[in-house]
Amino acid sequence: MLLYKPRMAPRDFRKRPHSRPSKGGKPRGKPGKGSKLTRPQANPQEDYDFPARRPESRGRSANPGNWIYGLHAVQAALANPRRKLGRLVLTRRAAEIIGEERPDHIHPEIMEPDAIGKLLPAGAVHQGAALEAAPLPALDLDALLSERHDQNRRIVLVLDQLSDPHNVGAILRSAAAFGVTAVVVQDRHAPPQSGALAKAASGALDQVAYVEVVNIARALEKLAEHGFWRIALAGDGSQSLRNAIPAGDVALVLGSEGEGIRRLVREHCETAAHIPIAGAMESLNVSNAAAIALYELRRS
Repeated sequence: MLLYKPRMAPRDFRKRPHSRPSKGGKPRGKPGKGSKLTRPQANPQEDYDFPARRPESRGRSANPGNWIYGLHAVQAALANPRRKLGRLVLTRRAAEIIGEERPDHIHPEIMEPDAIGKLLPAGAVHQGAALEAAPLPALDLDALLSERHDQNRRIVLVLDQLSDPHNVGAILRSAAAFGVTAVVVQDRHAPPQSGALAKAASGALDQVAYVEVVNIARALEKLAEHGFWRIALAGDGSQSLRNAIPAGDVALVLGSEGEGIRRLVREHCETAAHIPIAGAMESLNVSNAAAIALYELRRS
């Protein structure tokens, strides 16, 4: 299991003038309109600055955290109108595969594989494609659940402090395959929207609504208000998942890799259910359990 690294706000690389204190050590003047103390908080998505896009930064290595890599992840990000994009770097082979499937204002730079690798975290498997991209803009859970939908059962996956980007990425892939409405995570205890997560999700990060919330328990309350039946998937669940599935919309809660579902989160569910396992196997990997559960939900 990977250790969690706290999410950091996107770094602003634009130069700002440094204010000089007056004599006595106090700042000169009073805060007024447009000052740091009174200016409304900026939208990180709108203000996201790609250093590599400015002429003076050409030739320097960009922040590896800004990059999505892997063919499927890059193709999905290019097709997502909600993404703010920077540089696109491709090998000749990757350029042939992606072709013209990109926004008109994005012009690829052709590079050798080793040169692309230098822009990315060590060991990144980029498949000849890397794209500089801002994190996805935040989604509001209430607004998402209020949208009109067809007659099929809506499914929302709630991930209670899962920290491994490979597990979360695999869950996103299954969510895309089974038509999940949204994947809900806790903003401070989930893997950041990094290249590792996007690569593990193989494009699903840009195809499934990925909702970051402050409080999982409160998110479950909102789901109940919208008519979702909340099921905690746990090894000690009182009934099998097949018997716990209702007729309507379902919110399925999955616990973290080590601790499982927290007590308070579990108390916000109508029931706890398990996946029957034969033999000596005690448990399944959380991403495997998610795939099995989604299949069961869709066939019921």
